[in-house]
Amino acid sequence: MNRYAAIDIGSNAIRLLIVGLIPNRSKQYRKISLIRVPIRLGQDVFIYNKISKTKARDLQKTLKSFKLLMSVNKVDKYKICATSAMRESSNSKKIINTIYKKLGLKINVIPGKEEAAIIANVFAKDFNNYNNLLYVDVGGGSTELTIINKGKIIKSKSFKIGTVRMLNDLVKTKVWSEYEKWIRNNTKEYKNISTIASGGNANKLLKISRKKIAEPMSIDLIKEIFVELNKYSFDERVIKFNLNIDRADVIIPATEIYLKSMKFSKSNQIIIPRIGLADGIIRKIDAEEGYGDNLTI
Repeated sequence: MNRYAAIDIGSNAIRLLIVGLIPNRSKQYRKISLIRVPIRLGQDVFIYNKISKTKARDLQKTLKSFKLLMSVNKVDKYKICATSAMRESSNSKKIINTIYKKLGLKINVIPGKEEAAIIANVFAKDFNNYNNLLYVDVGGGSTELTIINKGKIIKSKSFKIGTVRMLNDLVKTKVWSEYEKWIRNNTKEYKNISTIASGGNANKLLKISRKKIAEPMSIDLIKEIFVELNKYSFDERVIKFNLNIDRADVIIPATEIYLKSMKFSKSNQIIIPRIGLADGIIRKIDAEEGYGDNLTI
């Protein structure tokens, strides 16, 4: 069994996914380990344009522990992808070089369009029974949109709209207008669009809804959940919905982004398959020769 690892350095949290690939025709991916550490790099970057020394140390400690876990699990190939916060940080290159020097781990800062494509390719293959899809990946610093028609990716776009930005009131009205215009203009020729949602907040919405993985949910149900979430204070949401403390605030703006995306595209249903960037990275390591990196001890 080949073992692959993907590390997603997001604006809200850092995730390690280790997967075993069973060598058969259907290519079954078996999750071995999934760990999430809520560092919130975006909280620094979106306000001060740089990652603080404290968060840089936390990032290094997290990656050091992830490297040990990859080693213990005998990972064959790994890939580390960093998104919005690292893209925008003025000192990201310095941090990346320091981590490589001390840990021997390569961090790849990927553009928003590539981020969208990595996951959208999974949806294009796994959900080709839906003719028209709007894929919405909500992160702490950005939201990636992809339009998929009959299993083919038509268009992708990354917007600086994310949960951490929204919590800090950093999303300008102009950006929202561009977001709405892009969705309306690029979905108007497609009918019966289904929205595919990914990201940690989408997964939590699925759990709250008590629906099965990838079971379609109506826009009315998401609206009901949104209203219910807003009834309670931060502390009350943690208890009532069994949320982590780093999830209880960002789930509100994330749900708002999903609802706006559905409204602008005239989509009446949303599907949450519990697939994220890390899953897409694993698939790409497996599919593309030379994409993954070798782990050095």
